[in-house]
Order: sequence, then structure tokens, then C-alpha cells
Amino acid sequence: MLGGIDYLVVGIYFLAVFAVAFFVTRKERKEANSTNYFLGGKNATWFVIGASLFASNIGSEHLIGLSGAGARGDFVNGQFELLAALILLLLGWFFVPYYIKTGVYTMPEFLEKRFSKGARNYLSIVSIVAYILTKISVTIFAGALVFTELLGVSFWLGAILVVVATGIYTIFGGLKAVVYTDMVQMFVLTAGSVALIYFGIDALGGWDVVMDSISTHGNTITTKDGVGKSEYFLNLWRPNSDTEYPWTGIIFGAPILGIWYWCTDQFIVQRVLSAKDQENARKGTIFAGFLKMLPIFLFVLPGVLAFALHHHDQPFLPINSEGEISYDSALPAMVTNYLPAGIKGLVAAGLLAALMSSLSSVFNSCSTLITIDFYKKRNPEANEKQLVRFGQAATAILVVVGLLWIPLMAVQVQSGGLFKYLQSIQAYISPPIASAFIFGLLWKKLNSKGAMWSLWTGFILGMFRFGLEVLSAKGDNNEPAILPLQKGSFLDWLVGVNFLHFALLLFAICSAVLIIVSLLKPSDETPDFDFSFAKTIGNSKGRSFVLDASLSLLLILGVIGLWLLFSPIGIA
Repeated sequence: MLGGIDYLVVGIYFLAVFAVAFFVTRKERKEANSTNYFLGGKNATWFVIGASLFASNIGSEHLIGLSGAGARGDFVNGQFELLAALILLLLGWFFVPYYIKTGVYTMPEFLEKRFSKGARNYLSIVSIVAYILTKISVTIFAGALVFTELLGVSFWLGAILVVVATGIYTIFGGLKAVVYTDMVQMFVLTAGSVALIYFGIDALGGWDVVMDSISTHGNTITTKDGVGKSEYFLNLWRPNSDTEYPWTGIIFGAPILGIWYWCTDQFIVQRVLSAKDQENARKGTIFAGFLKMLPIFLFVLPGVLAFALHHHDQPFLPINSEGEISYDSALPAMVTNYLPAGIKGLVAAGLLAALMSSLSSVFNSCSTLITIDFYKKRNPEANEKQLVRFGQAATAILVVVGLLWIPLMAVQVQSGGLFKYLQSIQAYISPPIASAFIFGLLWKKLNSKGAMWSLWTGFILGMFRFGLEVLSAKGDNNEPAILPLQKGSFLDWLVGVNFLHFALLLFAICSAVLIIVSLLKPSDETPDFDFSFAKTIGNSKGRSFVLDASLSLLLILGVIGLWLLFSPIGIA
């Protein structure tokens, strides 16, 4: 548990967050303005954008999920972070010019400009549902776990505390409060994680002891194929035969999830839409790309240390109701057991910082979608004050819905791990959206008929797979599935396809439908859209352009270097 000085540190942190939110939004509170509230006044600089991209993304799937993955031998989850670094370059260099030029508030609004109102409505609804199923409820769930481990409070009280503390400055401050508090939280989070790694290795007596513990006890955890995980603890690559994270799925399937999340999702893209200009938006994505190289060290590695400490020093990881180690509690358990007073409070503040940052971002993004894509469309005469008030009310409703969903998704989280739960859900919804954005910008002939056929085909197939997965899963205590599938049948094969391979398959199907229907059913519609990338990229010239290109190349080389370092050759 935390001591008096730790509570003081956490208290100072909360005061600092509210002070920053109050200071940067004092003008917005005096004048209700939808541009200020939803896009932060469109004057954010590259440092603030990059820090916000990083901090808002670092949520429960990192603090709880990634550290838990590291503790259970799934170091490969770090691949999603490194791929994100590369995909952020795609956002900055390819997508941002179009987004900035069109002047949209939301991604569904952008899809309407390219295709139709139907495409806009589809993306709005799917995005809002996805936020509730993944980001909002999972973050609240993880925040409650942190409060339970560190403060000893009940699960539901912890969940309510996370929501209330975050909701206060999100509701009243809008996006500017979110991005600037994100910047503060980035520093606190990084400092806390570095402290955790230092004291973890110190408690073990050095890095050699970590490697010895992994080698000795690593095979106490096995894959679904029964293969010991000792060799996987510091390895980013797995063979194609692996049922969870095959290298083919990582290289070809995971980028589809990444493009949807980093390049087309309102939750992320809203940060670059707040940029003062295109150059700051691009620089912000490059800066965020470098920051995304850190989670392997800040979150996955502490999970590995937790496993080593649990088996070498003394068992400290909690045991769940089934008598199994609760790896998703690795990070908060390490904070409680291995950090000195004061530092423990700093790391606790870092954990809460990340959770609040992610939650505040999704609250603001989701309320933006509801306000701009639904309320404003139905009430075009609404004034600025009414838009802001409705956005605030929408945030409050989302808080309640997120809390109600937690009990329903808790079983799924406990059985498969928090990070995998989130990634698998995204694999079912991201392919059709990624296809519409990518090919919609690359090929002028694709039309709204093709887009709608593609989007709904992807949705139906994705939800069909998700439904089969839920219904065919065995219940608690190995109870029979609701829908038993015959071994070797097509449905059994479909459920058994790795979720990353399924994402690739679904992307290919949706892309084929988009292209074929567009060619077979030409449309007379002429979207008011500038397809010229050369014109859209704007004034990207001179020293700034060369510097951005050089830093982008350096980032690519850095990712390749980490791929080699954490490979069978690098860790041998």
C-alpha cells in the first residue's frame, strides 16, 4: 500500500493536472466556441501534438495489458508499438495533408466528403460503439485494478474515482485541456516507468539474474500448443505455426489494425486536426513515432521483471479465483512491493496519468463524433454554446455507459489478457474502414456504392466471426460452449483462424468488394474532393521538409534496429 508521502505526491500530481487544465482553458470557459472545445482552437504545436498522441494512446492496454503480456512471456506484443511508430509516418506524410486541407472536424465527416452520407453515418456509429466496447470500458476497468492494488479500495469505487477525476477537466476544458494535460502526463509517466525498471533490476541484483530467472522458470508458462515460453520472453518474433502471434500476422495483419487506429480513428486523428498548420501536424506525428519506440522498455520490460522477481525473489503476484497467477496485475503489484516511499507515489501518479490521459481523450473524441456527426446534422441552426453544452452532456452519458459495460467484458479480459482482448476486437472492425480510406484516396474511380457494400460486408463478416468466437468458447470451469462446433467444419476453421490473419483476409475481401462494385456500378456522383496529392501536401519544401524526411528515415532505422535486437539473433 501507499504511505503518507506517496499520497502527498499523488495529491500534488492531481493538483498539477487540474491547474494546467484550468490555466490553458481560461479563454475557452469565457467564450463558448466549438472550434476551441473540439479542436483546441486549431493552434497546437508539434511538441504538444506528439506528446498528446503518445500519452492519449498509453492507456490500460499498456499499463495493465502490455506489462501483463511481458510477465506471461508475450514480449511479441511490443510489435504493435513499433509498427505504430512506422504507421505514424504514414499518418503525417500521406493522410494529414488531405485532412488539413479539407478542414474537417471528424473522420466520418471526411468520409462523407470522399464518398457519401451513408459512409459517414456508418463510421460514426461503428466508432462510437468501438469506443464503448474497447477504450472507455477497458480503461475504466484497468483504472479500477490500479486503485485496488495501490490504494486497497473496492473495484467499483476505484472505477468511479477514475471516471469522476477525468470527467471534470474533460467536460469543462475540451480538447485543449486534454492535449496539454497529456503533455504533463507524458513526463510523469516516463519518469515513473524508468524508476520502476531501475528498482526492479536492483532488487534482482542485475540483468544477468533476470536472464537466469527467465531461463529457469520461463517454461512454467506454455503457449496453446504446449510449447514453453522461455525463449519468447525477450523475442519479438514467433514462427508462423504460433497460434497467437505468428510473424505473418504481425507483418501483414497488424498494420491493418494500425492504419485504422492511427490514421483514420477520431480518437487519434483529432490531435493532428488541432495543429496550427500542416507542418506542425507532420512534425508531431514524427515526434510521436520516436516516443512509440519507448513502450517496449517502459511497459513490456517491467512485466518481464515482474515475472523474474516473482520466481526469483518471492511470490508477490496475486492469484485469481482459478488458482492462476494474475499477470495483468504485474505493474501495480511491482509498484506496491518493490518501490521506496515517495517513488512509489510518483509511479502511482504515472499510472493514473496514463489512464486519465487515455480516458479523457476518448471522452472528448467520442463526444465530438456525437455532437458534430449527429446533433449538428439534425440541428444545423444550433449555436456555438449549444454545441459545447451538448458535447459536455454526451461525455457524461458515455461515462455511465462505459461503467455498465465493464461486467460484461470482464470475463473476456480475464480469459485472454487485456491487450489481446483489445487487439482482437479491433481486428473485426478495422479492415473495411482501413480499406475505404486507403483505396479511396489512391483511386478516384471508387464510388459511394462500392464503399457502402464494402463497409457493410466487412461489418457483417467481422461480427459473425466475433459472435462465433463468443458462442463457441467454453464457459467458466470448462463448461460446454453455447454453440459447440463440429471439429474440422468450416465454422470451426473460421473461429480457429488467427485474429491477425483474419484481419488480413477481411481486408482483402473488403478491398475486392470496394473495387468490383465501384467498377460494375458507376456513380454519377462527383465528390467535392481534391485527389491531387501534390497540391494537397502544400508548402512542404525547404529545410523543414529535409529535416522531417531525415528524421523519418532515422525512425525507420531505429525500428529495424529494435527488431534485430529483440530477435533470436539479437538475444542469443
